[in-house]
Amino acid sequence: MDVLIPADAIQERVRNLAEEIRESFPPGAPITVIGVLTGSIIFLTDLIRQLNLPLRIGLIQASSYRGQATVPGKLYIHDEMLPDVRGRHLLLLDDILDTGQTLTRVVDHLRECGAVSVRTCVLLRKIGRQSVPFEPDFCGFPIPDKFVVGYGLDFNDDYRHLPFIGILPDDTNV
Repeated sequence: MDVLIPADAIQERVRNLAEEIRESFPPGAPITVIGVLTGSIIFLTDLIRQLNLPLRIGLIQASSYRGQATVPGKLYIHDEMLPDVRGRHLLLLDDILDTGQTLTRVVDHLRECGAVSVRTCVLLRKIGRQSVPFEPDFCGFPIPDKFVVGYGLDFNDDYRHLPFIGILPDDTNV
């Protein structure tokens, strides 16, 4: 497997993102950080330890990939683990901005739930894949249009544990 982004580069960028995010919210403003399951979990835990803001954590499941699929299908949103977001400023975290369909729908859903504001942060942004216009407020790394794993991203529920972002070899059947 080729390493696209080494672990130390990820950690440095997470620290820088935390600083950018901290400076973008009013001082002392309580926020709710919402992680999109399951890919954002590692990113979420590393980022919130760097934020140094009053915050709550929530989780939402939104997925258009099932099993070994590498192309999106129908989007499913499950918000049973979401705290009450009415009147709150939200920071929505996702592992990757691919087509933009998932984030667009989740942002709309959170606004419908009564959030005051929804800012978005993605660890990775795939260049050349977006099918809907969407600009994240914060982005870790732009990446080429390759199937990547590690640091929370998976292929068939494997590879999430890797501390780096890697490109799967072509013979992995993606």
